[in-house]
Formats: sequence, C-alpha cells, structure tokens
Amino acid sequence: MQTRTDQIADRIYRVSTYVADGPPGGITFNQFVVLGEQPLLFHTGTRRLFPAVRDAVARVIDPARLRWVSSGHASRPDEYGSLEQWLAVAPNAEVVHGKIGCFLCLSDMASRPPRAVDDGEVLDLGGPRVRWLDTPHVPGPWEAGVLFEENTGTLFCGDLFSRTGEADATTTGDIVDAAIAHDQLMHGHAVTRQTGPTLRRLAELNPQRLALMHGPTFVGDGAAALCSLADYFDDVFALPAA
Repeated sequence: MQTRTDQIADRIYRVSTYVADGPPGGITFNQFVVLGEQPLLFHTGTRRLFPAVRDAVARVIDPARLRWVSSGHASRPDEYGSLEQWLAVAPNAEVVHGKIGCFLCLSDMASRPPRAVDDGEVLDLGGPRVRWLDTPHVPGPWEAGVLFEENTGTLFCGDLFSRTGEADATTTGDIVDAAIAHDQLMHGHAVTRQTGPTLRRLAELNPQRLALMHGPTFVGDGAAALCSLADYFDDVFALPAA
C-alpha cells in the first residue's frame, strides 16, 4: 500500500492511497491539501491510514501548520476517522463543517469546538477562498456538504463520482459511466426527489475540476458531468419500487 502526493491545481494537492480490500477491485482514498496563509485539509482518512497520510502531507506542508480540517460527511470514518490525530499534530487547527454536521457529530467527536458554517459561507484561507455548500443526502448522510475553491474552480465533491480500482491523479476522460457502474454495484447513494436538483445547483458553479474522494480529479467541464449524473439519478428516482 503506497500513498502518493500530486499537485492538481494551483496551491492544491491530492494525497491518495489505493487499498486493495473493500469493494471488488479495491478503491482509492483521497485527501486534499489547500495551501494558503491558513492551510486546509479536506478529508482526514481513516485512523489506520493516518501515519501514511501524515507523511504524504508533510511533503508539501508541515502538518503542524494546518489551520482548518474539513470533509463532506461528518459521520464516516474515511472522512473524519483520524480527526483527533490531526488535531494533535496541528495545535491551531479547527474543524470546519456545515451546521448540521457540527450539531449531529463533530461537537462530540472533536476535542476542540468545531466552526459551524452556513450554506454558501466563504472561508478565506489567505489566497484560496473555499465556499461551503450543504448537500443533504447527496450522497448519503443528512449532514453532507462540499467545498468549492473559487480561484481554481475546484469542487471537492467527496463521494460523488466514486469508482472502484486504482486511479490516476487527474483525468480529462469521462467519469460518469464509472460512477454509475459503482452506484449500481454498491448502492451508496440516498436517492431522493432533491438529488438531481442538488447536483444541478453544484453545476451552476461551473467547476473546472471535480476532486473525487474515490477516484481521479476530473479536469474539464464539471458542470456537464454533474448534470449528466443528475439525469441518471432522476431516472433512478422515477423507477417503480422493487
């Protein structure tokens, strides 16, 4: 098991570990570091991956300098499982998440009080600017959300577009077919009447990069990919109950 670090945009780095067990074909677990005067880590990784991820992050920044730690889902171990280890190595770091996640999980999980942000609130990292967007149940938990880095047009979209197998750092190829295949294999999405509209709301950001947690970072027309995935979930929602 090897953890690699790749730059995917100006001041943004992807830390990725391929794990062979789990779903058929294995899966990648990705974290992202956004560098600025107040550096941010998006996804912590699981506790067992912490030593490897910490060492990979250290290739681009002293982990002690981290100011913010965030993720898409507050209730999943691959997103916040090593939170306390990160807070221990970064004495000035705070957790930042949407209000629902802070209320449900992070106020209890984190040894330091989390920073709860509103839907659409922007956090200035001293250079990069990241906007939090609530995406309830897209994909999965009630407290789900994403971060959008405005300067580079990078959408940190968590479990959206997940795929199995190893993945390059970036791709310009299609990511929708693999995401649909993964959904049909794993049934990891909570499909509701709001799934499609939520994805189309993200498309309005016109992202130039989609930073996947389980897969490559897509470089290209992120809005088209999000709308295509929204169309798929609209069709799934319209199917008669089994």
